[in-house]
Amino acid sequence: MRGQTTIAEAARLHDLTPSEIEKWVDEAETGMENALRTNPRDVSEQYEKKLEELHSAYGEAMLQVKALKKLHRHLGLDED
Repeated sequence: MRGQTTIAEAARLHDLTPSEIEKWVDEAETGMENALRTNPRDVSEQYEKKLEELHSAYGEAMLQVKALKKLHRHLGLDED
């Protein structure tokens, strides 16, 4: 990437194929482009939103469990 060695030289030096190195370079460039496009604030906001959604889903699931337990007790279906 810095032009200090060619892909062919690096492949020979590390016993790799040139296509392996080219693939890694392409993946690295794509990753860097995506990192530059992503605003850290956006990532943080997405994380917080997802966390809030998960907390809400957990709360709903717990209410359902409590309701089912109460229904089982009411119907005499306890497993005690």
